[in-house]
Amino acid sequence: MKIGIDASRALIKQRTGIEEYAYQTIKNLREPLGGHEVFLYIKEKDQKNLDFKLPVNWTLKVVPFNYFWTQLGLSWEMLMRPTDILFIPAHTVPFVYPRKTVVTVHGLEYEHCPEGYSLYSRWFHHFFITRSCRWAKKIIAVSQNTKKDLKKIYKIPKEKISVVYNGFELSGGSNEMVTEKEEVNYILYIGRIEERKNIKNIVKAFEILKKKYGYKGELLLAGKSGYGHEKIKETIKKSEFKKDIKCLGFISDKEKQELLTDADLFLFPSLCEGFGIPILEAQSVGTPVVTSNFGPMDEVAGNNEILAIPTHPKHIADVAQRIISDEKKCKEVVKKGFENTKRFSWKKCGEGVAKVLLN
Repeated sequence: MKIGIDASRALIKQRTGIEEYAYQTIKNLREPLGGHEVFLYIKEKDQKNLDFKLPVNWTLKVVPFNYFWTQLGLSWEMLMRPTDILFIPAHTVPFVYPRKTVVTVHGLEYEHCPEGYSLYSRWFHHFFITRSCRWAKKIIAVSQNTKKDLKKIYKIPKEKISVVYNGFELSGGSNEMVTEKEEVNYILYIGRIEERKNIKNIVKAFEILKKKYGYKGELLLAGKSGYGHEKIKETIKKSEFKKDIKCLGFISDKEKQELLTDADLFLFPSLCEGFGIPILEAQSVGTPVVTSNFGPMDEVAGNNEILAIPTHPKHIADVAQRIISDEKKCKEVVKKGFENTKRFSWKKCGEGVAKVLLN
């Protein structure tokens, strides 16, 4: 059987959420799809970034279009050299597609938090994802929450949707929880610096922790700039604790692991999210997490004690303080978090995706 996979998002250097999903899923499809002829469709500039070995019956196929790569380049490939199955890891199905096309939808955040997206971005996501859901024979949702949204907002039949959870991986990590940390004090956020990630309320919660509870550490914000980052930087500039707030920009996998390992707390009270991989990354190294009490975050986090109301900075601060000020409670949260991570892996994700593709 010939299987085509859109790998255009998988081989870029600075991967974030969807790119990481594409990379890890393709990597973990090698074993379950080992007996099939597979074509990975990529952009010319990215072929040098492949850093894992392909099975002998897998082919890296460069699609030479610089603009409108999916709708022109991949459509042309499907027209001239169609496959039996096409897998789209990043929610945009080309105009020309085989009868059995499977698409992953990572969330409908643009519907829930329209103010967190530009007008063009909202239109683009709505236009292509609604059509992708209509065109695809099967849809993979990364959470039960996304499946619920697809049924409620886009009226997709539940029989068409399969839930396959994301995995997570920290480079150089192990399955052992870190018990000794460096003597440094900081609260950490990792993700895009954009409005829908609720950075302003993270800053406000940090200010409450400093003023009300006397927290001595810093707030570290790590990630690429996204939509609305200028307003976020203005909020930081106006903070009376601006000297204690550091914006680190994009960080490497090694830096991410080091920062997560030594953090007092990982703060992730996003307003809308597709999944929330950083929650699991923090839990896996023994760092307590505070995240949002709705969406997929409560589904992924696995512990009601670490959930906060993301629109209420005081509640975020109170939940955070309850954890970091009580050593017994903190150890309890860390233990539950580490156990929670065992539900998720990229190997399980790859196996789940393969099952949807082949059934």
